[in-house]
Amino acid sequence: MAPLDGWENFYVIVGSSAGALIGLQFVVITLIAGRPAREGEAQAGEAFATPSVVHFGVVLLLSAVNSAPWGEAGGASFLWGLVGFCGIAYVVVVARRMKTQDAYRPVYEDWLFHTLLPFAAYAVLAAAAFMAPPYTGPALFLVAAAALLLLFVGIHNAWDSATHLIFVEKQRRLEAEGESAGEAESRETK
Repeated sequence: MAPLDGWENFYVIVGSSAGALIGLQFVVITLIAGRPAREGEAQAGEAFATPSVVHFGVVLLLSAVNSAPWGEAGGASFLWGLVGFCGIAYVVVVARRMKTQDAYRPVYEDWLFHTLLPFAAYAVLAAAAFMAPPYTGPALFLVAAAALLLLFVGIHNAWDSATHLIFVEKQRRLEAEGESAGEAESRETK
């Protein structure tokens, strides 16, 4: 029995979810593309929107890797380690982007869901790679936990971005339009 046997259903569900959520992210970005952009929003997108797509992509990649017909877990564990270390480096890039963008001031929840939890997921993934040769069974559960954490982090972050755009940005736009209308009205009455 191959070490990854029995995980097929898990990765079909998780991978399909990640793929569908990537598609939804593209739909949302397309829908909001027509609205006027504020200064600095491109930087904010790199810090807050792009990581969600990356995390979903990693979950999809892990699902594909772990669904491949490996005879042993060695090849898969090498890829887990590679993805884990690349993910850790990417989280450092995201943290730098969050700190340098000026469209939005991140709060604790942003740091938790955009840096700390993804860092933990990628670190667990890297640790699972080293753990796999002697302890393949527990390593597989760590990979599954990392994949689920990245999936839930991506869902949270996508939801957070969408609600911010809907409620906060829409309110700012309405207030700005109201001020413009009020200024025009006061000029007309003079």
